[in-house]
Amino acid sequence: MFNQWFPNVSMEDMITATNETLYMTLVSVAGTFIIGLFLGLLLFLSGPGGLWQNKVLNMITASVVNVFRAIPFIILILLLFPFTDFLMGTIRGPKAALPALIIGGAPFYARLVEIALKEVNKGVVEAAKAMGAKYSTIIFKVLLPESMPALISGITVTAIALIGYTAVAGAIGAGGLGDFAYFYGFQRSNWDVVFICTILIIIIVFIFQFIGDLITRKLDKR
Repeated sequence: MFNQWFPNVSMEDMITATNETLYMTLVSVAGTFIIGLFLGLLLFLSGPGGLWQNKVLNMITASVVNVFRAIPFIILILLLFPFTDFLMGTIRGPKAALPALIIGGAPFYARLVEIALKEVNKGVVEAAKAMGAKYSTIIFKVLLPESMPALISGITVTAIALIGYTAVAGAIGAGGLGDFAYFYGFQRSNWDVVFICTILIIIIVFIFQFIGDLITRKLDKR
């Protein structure tokens, strides 16, 4: 029945494409979380009233974040071709998509981190200061734990955006379901391939959303 409805779909190739999409998504989410968290902390801590209040540092960090957020992802990939080739030794395949995915996702997540940190009760921070807590203690024992539900919710939103980015990257040879849908589906007018790729991407999005929501509810103490 499946072969009758989807005659052009190769399950082996589809599984390979799905694994490539999952690989790109998982690695880029990990990289985005680390870099985005760092940038978000810098934005928050160097901002007005922050522990490291510094107008110049805040302006530089905000400018970097805003510039990379403003560049459309497809253009960002093209701009990063020389850097990607230098770093990865190739501009094709799932690994080659990782620099663009991380550089494209981290600034987006950084703003979500900044928002999450701003929602932390200032009274808790002031109490930690009054007790003589070091800045590192306030950051790792107060700010991050208190904002963790929002941070997880933010990385969930970012992960879903990155799944979409992997599909865009696939259109220029990064592999994954986007690559398969474009080159083996659209260009050959195999619409059954495009349809199945779309369904698989939707399933992956739902899985990430479910896991993210589950973790957020577990961490939320309210």
